[in-house]
Amino acid sequence: MISLNDYLYNGDTVVKILHCYSQDLKKNATENGNEIDLAHSNCLFHMIDLLEHNDFLTVQSQKLREFYKYLADKYPFLAFTFKGRIKSLIRFEEKINGNIVEYIYDYHRKNGTYPSEADIKEQIDRIKDLIAYRIIISLPQCHLKPGEDRNEREMGYLYEIANVLPEFLKERGFIPEVSGIDTLSRTIDVKNRKYYRDYIENPKSFGYKSLHISFFDITSQSNIEVQIRTKEMDDNAEIGPANHLGYEKLQESERARRDEIPYGDNVFFDDAYERGMKLQELDLSKVNVNMFGAADNNLINDGCGLYRGRLILPYEHLSRFQNDLI
Repeated sequence: MISLNDYLYNGDTVVKILHCYSQDLKKNATENGNEIDLAHSNCLFHMIDLLEHNDFLTVQSQKLREFYKYLADKYPFLAFTFKGRIKSLIRFEEKINGNIVEYIYDYHRKNGTYPSEADIKEQIDRIKDLIAYRIIISLPQCHLKPGEDRNEREMGYLYEIANVLPEFLKERGFIPEVSGIDTLSRTIDVKNRKYYRDYIENPKSFGYKSLHISFFDITSQSNIEVQIRTKEMDDNAEIGPANHLGYEKLQESERARRDEIPYGDNVFFDDAYERGMKLQELDLSKVNVNMFGAADNNLINDGCGLYRGRLILPYEHLSRFQNDLI
C-alpha cells in the first residue's frame, strides 16, 4: 500500500512530494481498479493545482478584506483577527483518510453492511476546506460595563456577523453551499441555517466550537470555508484540548473503529485506517522535507505548509482605536 509517509524523507519540496505521491497513487489505483484511491489522487492533484497556480488568492483575499473593513466600521469596539490558509499536506491527507474511515465505520454500525464505492468517493468530494479563512472576535475588557457577561455579548456579535456573511459574500461572487448536515442551528437566522455547521450548539470532540460555512468562489472556480469563532474558542482549538496535537484520545477512537471492522473485511477502510495511523504516529523530527524543521512533534518550524498550512491573509485588527490603517 502506498502512503504519504514513504515520501517524507528525501529532502524534497512539498510540491514535489505531492507530484510523486499522487502520480504513484493514481498508477497503483488504475492497475488495481481502486476507485477510492483514484478519487484520493484526484484530490491531491487539486492541491497541486492550487499551490502552483495561486494568483487568484490575491483577488479572493481582497474580497474577504472588504468584510474585514465592514466589521471594523460596524463594530469599532471589537477586536478581531482575520486569518487565511491553504491546508497543510499532512492535515489534508489526514482528512481524506479520516473521512473514509469515519464514514465506513458509521455506515457499518448503522446498517451492518458496507457502503458502495460511489458513496465512499462522495465523502472525499465533500472536503471543502482546502482553502479556509478564519474570523476570530473578542470583546476587550475595556469595553465591558460592570456586571456584563463577556461571553454572552461576544456570542451575540458572533451570530450577528454569521448572519450577515452569506449575503455579503454572495454579492461579491461567492455562492454559499448547503451544509448537508441533519442538525441545524437554532440561533442562525432561518434563511441561513442550511448553510452553516454550528459546532457551538453542537460541539465536536474535545469541546471544539466554531461556526463553519462553505462557499464556491465563482471567479476562481474553487471552494473555500469560513470559520467564525471567539478567541476563547480559538484558544481551545489551537492550544487547548481540541488541539490537533491531542493524538492519544484520537488514536483510542481510531482503534475502536478498527475493532468494529476486522482487517480484511473492507479494503477501503483498511487502507485509509493504515494511512491515517501512520500519519498520527509520524515523528516529525525525523522528517526531511525542504523548508521544514522540527525538534519534536510540538516544536515545529514549518516554512512550507507541510504541517501547519500556508498563511494567505496576514493581517490583523486589534481594535478600531488602536489601528488607523483602515
